[in-house]
Amino acid sequence: MAGERETSRIMTSHAQANTIAFLSRGEAYGEPDAKVERIETHISIVFLVGDCVFKLKRARALSYLDFSTPEKRRKNCEAELRLGRRMAPVLYRAVHAVTRNRDGILALDGKGEAIDWLVEMRRFDQDALFDRLAAHGGLTPTLMRDLADTIAAFHETAEKAPQWGGPDPVHAVLRDIVGNLESFPQIFAPAEVGNLAAQLEARFGAGRALIEQRNRAGKVRRCHGDLHLRNICLFDGKPTLFDPIEFNDAISSVDVLYDLAFLLMDLIHREHGEFANLVFNRYLDISGEGGGLALMPLYLAMRAAIRAHVLAAAGEAEQAQGYFRLAGGILRPTPAVLVAIGGVSGTGKTTLAQALAPGLGCAPGARILRSDVIRKRLHGIAPETRLPETAYEPETNARVYDALYREAAAALASGQAVVADAAFLRAEERAAIAAAARMTRVPFSGLWLEAPANLLEQRLADRRGDASDADVAVLRRQLGQDFGAVDWYHLEATGDVEGEARVARTLIAGR
Repeated sequence: MAGERETSRIMTSHAQANTIAFLSRGEAYGEPDAKVERIETHISIVFLVGDCVFKLKRARALSYLDFSTPEKRRKNCEAELRLGRRMAPVLYRAVHAVTRNRDGILALDGKGEAIDWLVEMRRFDQDALFDRLAAHGGLTPTLMRDLADTIAAFHETAEKAPQWGGPDPVHAVLRDIVGNLESFPQIFAPAEVGNLAAQLEARFGAGRALIEQRNRAGKVRRCHGDLHLRNICLFDGKPTLFDPIEFNDAISSVDVLYDLAFLLMDLIHREHGEFANLVFNRYLDISGEGGGLALMPLYLAMRAAIRAHVLAAAGEAEQAQGYFRLAGGILRPTPAVLVAIGGVSGTGKTTLAQALAPGLGCAPGARILRSDVIRKRLHGIAPETRLPETAYEPETNARVYDALYREAAAALASGQAVVADAAFLRAEERAAIAAAARMTRVPFSGLWLEAPANLLEQRLADRRGDASDADVAVLRRQLGQDFGAVDWYHLEATGDVEGEARVARTLIAGR
């Protein structure tokens, strides 16, 4: 059967030779003098003409896709257009037929028989791909925050797909991963593959009930399926997702956190752990998916191991081994900690939290729980939307802190480190966050930031686009309060973030 399948691949590939030659000439697009650029992958050929991109699916069948007939390619082109328009309507334009008349002459959308199909997209600058931006220092915190918002919005409206969820499909993928790695003993030492397999099985066993729970809750959806940096571009100044998996529902119908995990893993591998942590926290702040935290190490490791196998199959042994090591490192037990950062408005609590979080606990770093963001979520608005003063009355403040304590305890219980970012001006608030650490039996460090009043006022006056609504009047009221005895570590927050973070790490390590 394998030999017959391979022969079929070769025959259908030869059948496309005339189509490929036709599409490689400007005449095919009504532009005889146009230069046609061609990019080839193992499953498609892309033709670049002017501001257009035409994507031809190779006539082949693999274990995870079947493009072997024109009708199957038509259906997959239409599925790609439909899915692509959900996430990038500005990029995805149309599906076109390659037709052949009675004289054998080929045309686009002619009157003859349709022998092949194309997806037309709008062309964009290849330097706008996020993998290139990552390589050349083009990623920024604002851009990554916008990307997290884009992904969260896409997942929110994605079609639920419970038939593809549950523990059994996840376990089947896990076993396939191990089997694929075992097929390259010259690249991955069998003993090391066995060790990774045992760790994956242990993580899966521990998360099995949660996987089922999330599927029942509608968290398995028709996602992107291949959400790495090369399938994201900056278009019209906005992060734009494209090239989703249209050819295999089992690959793309996954837990939304497993979809996100590909991007986070890719950022970690490229040594952009700070951006992985930023996207991770922003996504959870917007989506409210914190209940799945315990599954993140498993999902990140599975994504890294899949990438290891793909690169091994492509002959990229050194890169494959790098991803394999990453998978093992992600699964290595890392103790959780709770760090609370307090102080009046303008002391730089959030800036320090973001500097510390990527290096705390398991990948992709600590969960940052910020009182300002929780307050906005309780009111059902975006973090950057301002609230009226009535939203800061004592009863509301109590609700915000109660939510912070609960979420911190839940995240710690799942094995994730936490950075709690709030003012903690009252002694009972500081005692309650420390109690969350005792309840979950994790180490606790409290950091209290201080700075001159004139510096704090200037920072608040300059603040733009932040979740905090505090202004100079709020600061002055805070400074008039009696904080009681603050038995946390005191840090001078004068603006040297790297220095403050270095001191804070030393204090946390020596608690």
